[in-house]
Amino acid sequence: MLVTQMTTEECRELLARTGFGHLGCTRNNEPYVVPTYFAYETDYLYGFSMFGRKIEWMRANPKVSIEVDEVASHSSWASVIINGLYQELTNTPQHSSERRHAYSVLEKRALWWQTAEAAKELRTTQHFPPIFYRIHIQAMTGHRAAPDDQTSDYSKDIYG
Repeated sequence: MLVTQMTTEECRELLARTGFGHLGCTRNNEPYVVPTYFAYETDYLYGFSMFGRKIEWMRANPKVSIEVDEVASHSSWASVIINGLYQELTNTPQHSSERRHAYSVLEKRALWWQTAEAAKELRTTQHFPPIFYRIHIQAMTGHRAAPDDQTSDYSKDIYG
């Protein structure tokens, strides 16, 4: 298997076509990682959630990471890691245009609301309004793997 670094443009293309990854945040030196749907647009990932641990922790420490994978096989995959800052788009006049923009970007993705809606169903005693947010991308790296001749030979030796 040959692993190579992806260009910034290749990373952006992967983010634009996938829309699903794992968000990592920390609070009091304790990590927390959750699956998340997002919509990518230039310098931001947009997301939607109901209030819970993820939002509480990102409010306390806005530094987050998102990992996105695209896997075809054990020797053919791509992975992008983003470090960024959580920015909540509150339901206030100062954020109203950004919230509308987030909604317009997210609604183009299938199932963009699913994780938040599923969490909402689990909460029957309290009402929390939906939360729109964005992750301002500060750094992005990516790697991809592809089979090489040695991988093919090795696979033949193992699998016949």
